[in-house]
Amino acid sequence: MIRVTRGVTTAVALVAIAAASPLPAFAQPTPGSPTASPGSRAGGDGLPEGWRISGTGADGHLVWTSSEPVRMGDARVEFRVGDRLLGLPEPQKDGRTFRLPLGDLRIDENTDLRVTAGGRRLDAAAPARSAHNRPSAPAARPQAQLPANPVDPGKAGPYRTSSGEYTLNSVALPGFPKPVEMQAVVVGPTNAPGKRPVALFLHGRHGTCYKPGTEDVTGDWPCAPGTKQIPSHLGYLNAQKLLASQGFVTVSISANGINGQDWQAEDAGAQARSSLVRQHLARWAGWAANRASAPAAVRATGPADLDRVLLVGHSRGGEGVNRAAMDSLYPAPAGQDGYRGPVRWKIRGNVLIGPTIFGQNPAPDVPSATILPGCDGDVSDLQGQIYTDGTRGVSQGAALHSSVYMVGANHNYFNSEWTPGQAKAPAFDDFSSEDGTDPLCSPGTRTRLTAAQQQTAGASYIAAAARLFVGGDDRVRPLLDGTGRRAPSAGPAQVVTHAVGGQRTQAFLPGPSVTVSGAGGRLCAQVDPNPARSCLPPEEGGSPHFAYWEAAPEPGRDAVALRWTNPGTPVAVRAKRPVSLAGSQSLALRLFAPPNSTGTQLDIAVTDATGKRAVLGRTTVDGMPGSPRTASSWAREIRVPLTAATRARLDLKRITALELTPRSRNGRAWLMDAWGWRPGTAAVRPAPLARVDIGRLTVKEGNSGVRTYRVPVRVTGQGSGQVRLFVPKPGSDQIASRLVTVRPGRQDIDVSVQVKGNTRFGYDLSQDAFVKAVRGTVVGSHRGGVTAKNDDPMPKVTLTPVAADVTEGAALTWRVNLSEPADVDIMGAIVLEPVTGGAELSTADVDRAWLEEQLGHVPDPPVALSQANEGSGLYLSVNIPAGKTTAEVRVPTVKDTLAEPAESLRGRLTTYDENWDPVLGPEVTGTVRDAA
Repeated sequence: MIRVTRGVTTAVALVAIAAASPLPAFAQPTPGSPTASPGSRAGGDGLPEGWRISGTGADGHLVWTSSEPVRMGDARVEFRVGDRLLGLPEPQKDGRTFRLPLGDLRIDENTDLRVTAGGRRLDAAAPARSAHNRPSAPAARPQAQLPANPVDPGKAGPYRTSSGEYTLNSVALPGFPKPVEMQAVVVGPTNAPGKRPVALFLHGRHGTCYKPGTEDVTGDWPCAPGTKQIPSHLGYLNAQKLLASQGFVTVSISANGINGQDWQAEDAGAQARSSLVRQHLARWAGWAANRASAPAAVRATGPADLDRVLLVGHSRGGEGVNRAAMDSLYPAPAGQDGYRGPVRWKIRGNVLIGPTIFGQNPAPDVPSATILPGCDGDVSDLQGQIYTDGTRGVSQGAALHSSVYMVGANHNYFNSEWTPGQAKAPAFDDFSSEDGTDPLCSPGTRTRLTAAQQQTAGASYIAAAARLFVGGDDRVRPLLDGTGRRAPSAGPAQVVTHAVGGQRTQAFLPGPSVTVSGAGGRLCAQVDPNPARSCLPPEEGGSPHFAYWEAAPEPGRDAVALRWTNPGTPVAVRAKRPVSLAGSQSLALRLFAPPNSTGTQLDIAVTDATGKRAVLGRTTVDGMPGSPRTASSWAREIRVPLTAATRARLDLKRITALELTPRSRNGRAWLMDAWGWRPGTAAVRPAPLARVDIGRLTVKEGNSGVRTYRVPVRVTGQGSGQVRLFVPKPGSDQIASRLVTVRPGRQDIDVSVQVKGNTRFGYDLSQDAFVKAVRGTVVGSHRGGVTAKNDDPMPKVTLTPVAADVTEGAALTWRVNLSEPADVDIMGAIVLEPVTGGAELSTADVDRAWLEEQLGHVPDPPVALSQANEGSGLYLSVNIPAGKTTAEVRVPTVKDTLAEPAESLRGRLTTYDENWDPVLGPEVTGTVRDAA
């Protein structure tokens, strides 16, 4: 049982933010600019620069403020303690400040606080290079070209195309206060016979509005007068035209209304994006039945076949189309979904471009191809790899899930409306390096793709997925399934792929079902802050396979780590039950070596249940091109024929061990998994799975007593399965987890929460819970909990002058009063403004040590106090500690020998309510006179 209580808190200073521009949940720092101001003061209680704590105990809030606006992107901002997720902070309206309730967790100067977005630190410079990820040359070199695939899906097709747009009435989506637009651009064939397959594109999370002629971009919705919508949905016309020439009807939909509001959603807008996708598909199904009712742009193309649909999503759009595919097979619970009509379409596959996957909940029975941009500066941990890895063992495994690693591609340039020189609105290169250069990803290096090259390569691999998943053309499968072929139409792009599912048979999946023996080998945890257990400590670089989720450590995610200083000692991976490789042509292993390394050699052998052993062959594994700023520890697919095992008459139905014997002098390698492989594309029939959705119950704290509530959980669908449940432990940064078997209609997941009531103002408090699919299940809403809402009014704030007219050497003093105590700190500031008449107090007139504490430096030459903070007014912090009713604000002055007129200062008290909206208080004035 989890207790949520309120306690008395103590005060620690918080610098108030006066500006309040409407920039919700921006999640990417401005490229090339530091996020921690060099001159800013250290936080309270010895915390690093930019950090503050409001209160302690159950009512404490951890606050981080960036010195630069945090630009709107697809990655979400996360607070972490080391590598453990502390929580998802609430963005403030200034676009720089993020706030997170602490509950009972203690934070002090020894706590390793971090702010991350997509695995990238926002509160510190990039990590120093390590021996593991240091490039071997000043500039990374492209690797040898793969053989060309005989069939190139990136070539234009034979059909003429037309394009146009449609705009329908906006739609209301659950949890979103303002309606969302129904707008799209259509590109389709005009002379193709019969009904044509459909490809629907969904863009990611970007700025929503811009002011023409300026660099001003906001996340408003709707756009303010004088600004225009950023047409992100027009950014995929290159790929749309290619598919249309090949016979696809393509539609790219706008989602600015979601981008401008998704910071309020528990799932960052995944369900809303799914609803929007299916709203459009429902319209297309209606137009297919009654073509005369369709908009002109739809009627100008060939008729659509809704039985053959491909979804293409970029960034958060990738997470949205994944959810749309899931919702089409396993409907979301009533009240959660913005589309409740019939499913009159079949989604044959997904293409996910630099996607987020906050829920780590891929649709296991829908084929997918995930494009991972090697120079992604937004979703820089390449967490989309989980769309491949996260499907293993969950369902039948027939659907092919491919990862397409594109060296030299960034996040933004797949969308021309996010690309400088092509976009109508301001645009930028999301990849940046603090020192301005990167051996792999800086523009102009041999490995970095230009925008045109990246867009062409992206279109080629989207077309490959369309041809395989929708068209059933097995001849393009080698471009996606790890066979090692390239699409000539992709130009100079270096693209490497691997896959799971399809015609593979699961053999060795590191985890509870295997043991590891042999010097230099160990079963390691993909996600664990403890270096002794972790597969790859963070200081050694990033791996998309090991992308962090909500929990750390995370049981159930393992790999095999190998490290050797001399060749010849085998590492054995033994299955607790024999596995079958019967009918397979090869053993396919996903292995990676350190980035930029070459020549890692391993002998591969298998043993059957009778003890017979066969060496299948020797393989060489080269590391992917990498730099300190990239997540390049990514597995290549290595296939070794099973011919030797057949000759040795091993029982391929009962294989018990896989041996990896290093043959290079020294080195490191990691095994993700091993499969029996044979060519071909498997037929996919979605399994009947149970669906789990965690909800959030919001309750009032009440005035007294203790009430018990349960986290709402809904299990729908068919059959039974397993999920792993995670619940944070109150008062610590630890998370408890357990496996739970679920069945539709039953309350198998039970998390109880106690809420203690009182009559004093405080903040809302939450207890969260989250789940991940393990077997026989899909997860829709992966996180929820119980939130106890403060139901007591904020005390009234007044101000009394204590010493507002003083002589030099004395302190100007004001007392801030509350009408009654609160359970949290009441915070704010007096922001000094220019005086309206007479001389103004300057930085030379106040105590030097006090001024340095306020600003981090002393201006030279002196300036007026209303200009001391880089041209704006000095902030005089106001903090009334929890449980107290008064606090004083002082400005200590110094005595000098100059004859001066009376000098004054002027400001206004501003505090912040429970929603962190500013509350303007009385004006403050003070006068300092020469000493007699």
